[in-house]
Amino acid sequence: MTRQIRFNAFDMNCVGHQSPGLWAHPRDKSWTYKDLDYWQDLARTLEKGIFDGIFIADVIGYYDVYKGSNHHAIHQAAQIPVNDPLQLAAPIALATEHLGIGITASTSFEHPYTFARRLATADHHSKGRVGWNIVTSYLESGAKNISQGGLRRHDNRYEVAAEYVEVLYKLLEGSWEEGAVLRDRERRIFTDPAKVHEIGHKGKFFEVPGYHLCEPSPQRTPVLYQAGASGPGKTFAAGHAECVFVAAPTKPMLRAYVADIRRQAAAAGRDRRKILVYNLTTVIVGESDAAAQARFEEYQSYTSYDGSLVFLSGWSGIDFGQYAPTDSVKKVETNAIVSMVEHFAGGDRTWSIEELARWGGVGGLGPVFVGSPSTVADILQEWVDETDVDGFNLAYAVTPESFEDVVAHLVPELQKRGAYPTAYRPGTLREKLFGEGPYLPESHPAHAYRDIEAVKRREATERQAAAPRLDERHLETAGG
Repeated sequence: MTRQIRFNAFDMNCVGHQSPGLWAHPRDKSWTYKDLDYWQDLARTLEKGIFDGIFIADVIGYYDVYKGSNHHAIHQAAQIPVNDPLQLAAPIALATEHLGIGITASTSFEHPYTFARRLATADHHSKGRVGWNIVTSYLESGAKNISQGGLRRHDNRYEVAAEYVEVLYKLLEGSWEEGAVLRDRERRIFTDPAKVHEIGHKGKFFEVPGYHLCEPSPQRTPVLYQAGASGPGKTFAAGHAECVFVAAPTKPMLRAYVADIRRQAAAAGRDRRKILVYNLTTVIVGESDAAAQARFEEYQSYTSYDGSLVFLSGWSGIDFGQYAPTDSVKKVETNAIVSMVEHFAGGDRTWSIEELARWGGVGGLGPVFVGSPSTVADILQEWVDETDVDGFNLAYAVTPESFEDVVAHLVPELQKRGAYPTAYRPGTLREKLFGEGPYLPESHPAHAYRDIEAVKRREATERQAAAPRLDERHLETAGG
């Protein structure tokens, strides 16, 4: 049986998301990111192409690693200016019936109590078509601008994220029971207070004693996305994510990543097939191979050397501006995207800075596939067969042209082969993706928080058990 391929559109509420410099292309409309018409028109196009969703990336901060300043980021609109992604959920939902809406929000920059309300509201307004991309931010500039001084170390950020999602689970899954909202006009009872609970969270990083402010949304917890590629990131994804995004430039890297995620998920007691993995990819498709190649070369002529290195420096934490174009990439310890540095500094190939900039100029970190519908379909099916990836997170070179070409040319070719869906499943985003219920399954760790009173009793017992040990350590220190 032919395995079906899944698509997400990868975009951002900014100019020139992954292809710096292409905002200057005469057909590019990314500069209209401020207009709701752009987003609604794009969403309708994607829904016509049966995309699983539109995945809206985000960063808090700006790219100031390259040459030690943000000059080139601002000059080339390298993800600055950038608007808030969550505010796009409602207009996209209004323009579509089925398209999923994946919103990126960082555990580093917003308190989980207020974010839980914003997330639940978006899930209500979209009738259950929202997903949350859980990120731990990597830009020092963002941390400095909210009085944090600087980023935590990489592994520690995932420790914070683990507690952050625990608070979200308690609020979204446990605070309001099923049936708490009665809307009983005769008895004048809207909500049964006995079925609404304080969560009583007392953790290392957060203290949230009270009630969730929203009644349960259609999915309770929106679909969970995650894009960690480092060791801690993969462990976090295997434990929590339903959809995982990766930017593997080669099949061997992607195959190893997918196998590791599924292995770790199974070890955590989850169904390894209930995690959908999408690889970042840019597709340049034309009526023929020659036409597609000509379009790709046209796109490349607009790429920005400085803009590309702004992104690559920001993503890696390495200032590539300190090197000459002919210098080779060296492995450097970094607090940013660890996996990216490991790829370019390792392997059999030696990369020059100029080659790195050219490679990242169209589509960012993922591979770029160029060709006719038949050629690109062959490549995508080959990657699925050889890596066990479920689908592709499609970035654009020129928007909305890149997405329109995929919908007009590539999707019909894949459908003809039985390798792409022809209709959406009914229901919420989680039901469309997995064909089951709207809530997280019992195998997911969030399910354990549905009985919040039992959780509070267990945590109180654990705190009492830990107290004597803490007292003993204090006495030993005082007497030592």
